[in-house]
Amino acid sequence: MQNYSVSVTSDTPAPFQQIKIPLSDGTILHARLWLPEKPLAEKVPLVLEWIPYRQSDGTALADSMMHGYFAESGIAAARVDIRGSGNSDGLLHDEYLKQEQDDACEVIEWFASQDWCNGSVGLIGISWGGFAGLQIAARRPPALKAIVTACSTDNRYTDDVHYMGGTLLSDGMQWGNGLFAQLGRPADPKHVGDRWKEIWLNRLNGIDEPPLATWMQHTEYDEFWKHGSVCEDYDDITCAVWAVGGWVDGYTDPILRLMENLSAPKKALIGPWTHMYPTWGQPGPKIGFLQECMRWWRHWLMDEDTGIMDEPQLQLWLGKDPEPDTRNPEIGGRWIGLPSWPPTQEDQVFTLDDRRLSLSGGTATEKAIMVDSPLSLGTYGGEWCPLDGGGNGPEFAADARADDGQSVCFETMPLTEPLYLVGYPVLKTRLAFMGPKALVVLRLNEVMPDGTSGRITFALRRLTRPEGVAPGEMFEAEIPLKGVTHEFSPGNRIRLAVSTSYWPMAWPEGKDNAVTFDPASLSFTLPGMPPETDHTQPEYGPPVHACPVPTETVAPGSISRDIVTDLASGQVEVISKNQRATWTIDGLTIGGQGGHSYAILPDDGQSARARFVGEQHFTRDDWTVRMKSSSDVFWEGGKMVLVSKYEAFEGEEQVFERKWRHEVDY
Repeated sequence: MQNYSVSVTSDTPAPFQQIKIPLSDGTILHARLWLPEKPLAEKVPLVLEWIPYRQSDGTALADSMMHGYFAESGIAAARVDIRGSGNSDGLLHDEYLKQEQDDACEVIEWFASQDWCNGSVGLIGISWGGFAGLQIAARRPPALKAIVTACSTDNRYTDDVHYMGGTLLSDGMQWGNGLFAQLGRPADPKHVGDRWKEIWLNRLNGIDEPPLATWMQHTEYDEFWKHGSVCEDYDDITCAVWAVGGWVDGYTDPILRLMENLSAPKKALIGPWTHMYPTWGQPGPKIGFLQECMRWWRHWLMDEDTGIMDEPQLQLWLGKDPEPDTRNPEIGGRWIGLPSWPPTQEDQVFTLDDRRLSLSGGTATEKAIMVDSPLSLGTYGGEWCPLDGGGNGPEFAADARADDGQSVCFETMPLTEPLYLVGYPVLKTRLAFMGPKALVVLRLNEVMPDGTSGRITFALRRLTRPEGVAPGEMFEAEIPLKGVTHEFSPGNRIRLAVSTSYWPMAWPEGKDNAVTFDPASLSFTLPGMPPETDHTQPEYGPPVHACPVPTETVAPGSISRDIVTDLASGQVEVISKNQRATWTIDGLTIGGQGGHSYAILPDDGQSARARFVGEQHFTRDDWTVRMKSSSDVFWEGGKMVLVSKYEAFEGEEQVFERKWRHEVDY
């Protein structure tokens, strides 16, 4: 597998300017603008990134590498601090609010009217910025001609960090405390002058409720989640969409749905990456993504025929021979191209021969199979979205043998020839459980001859017992796993591992944990290689970026993830600590620390508890501010409880403290 190192295109950072953008309600947004020194035309398009992560310091390093590259390539680029973030006026309350979209439409119009702009604007973003691109595109601002949306979703409930298959995700709790911390960050005195304290105190006092509390109160797909979910009407989007992601990331199914449902011009790229742009993608291979972006922008923002739309609509990494590792996994393979989604293909349907997965049929001799997993199962499963938020902690899925050993497993004989999977694996079966809900976890693993078990894809599904079905009565269930493209190698086995827990990724049921399956009814379908597949390898160049702005590391950071088992009580605790690097940019020193921990007893769902903490500090000359946030989640009296706390300090003086307590039915 060829995996390039990333190279720099120049010796000095691309020049930029700090600008202020006035909104119609008097709010001032701060932004960083790169204008090309050698423009491609007399007037050039603008590529905009729209996120709340502080363009003058927090993302300045990465921004200079990507947006600086666009400017060096002859077009303009900008990074805007959305309302209530960075140095911009106003308050930030939660993700993806209507006000955020209103402001974006106004900012796009403002940029399009500048005398250097040709009137065409593109949006690029990953995660929040990717969400914003889709949501703003659905508002149809006239100047917006194309977007690049990376690691994002069309459905904020089914495929976001908060829930998966109706199951509350620990990654969503982490992010909840992370966003909570951001709500009270100060503006930088260098950019706003003496107003910094007024802006800061306004933000602190404007924290009316932790975002996590709101998310936990909406356990079903309701109007709260429908807002910002472009799946409600795909036809709202008329501009060109390039959807980008990685199979190891949490946001790949939305890319396939966008390709199936958008009527606008569209393309998809899914590599073997987690939550990052392909320029820096890991696991590899990294690719020359910024060069491909320029082909996209020149095609849609400058009316040049770059040939990008003549290539396969979907370019997908066909994984092979995974090497699981919590820090540095590897996924071999190659690219395949498809003209559209869904493809035409032949299903490979496995049934049970006893507990053997077989394509030729067999006899399931057991009348019923009960799955009642230890609630501590899953500690080797890693995080739902590894490396989301940065860092290189051991967050990937490990060798799954330990978790498989506590699960009910069905597997094939060693394969005699390659077997291809392109799309969504689906389990169909009859099952039963006693409570109103039950958690079912499916993991599709590839097992090597030495026993190593590498997770290829998985599903979390919080099932609801249908109306009219009695406790313990069987009913039909169909559970799709996350889509993926993969080649299983000869000599290896395909294993389907089934459990009723996956801690700490998935929040457990409080009681009635067991699920009984009817093995005679079980079928497991793997869609095969489509006949229309293009096996030509795309000619992606090496990964490059512009020269980054200067920064200095004052003290290095460290990340750890430990599993602690109490052999007396059986309690299992997963503890993650993050000592962030302290670094300086443009005279501002930034640092902090954080962490999260999860503890549970193997036989008591209501013993589950989670804690998230964070501390951050900013220093410039004799100015120092510090913020601390914490979120605790646990069961109490049959309800989920969230206890939140926020503190802020100027020097050693505490200027703000507030606590919240919320109880939620789950």
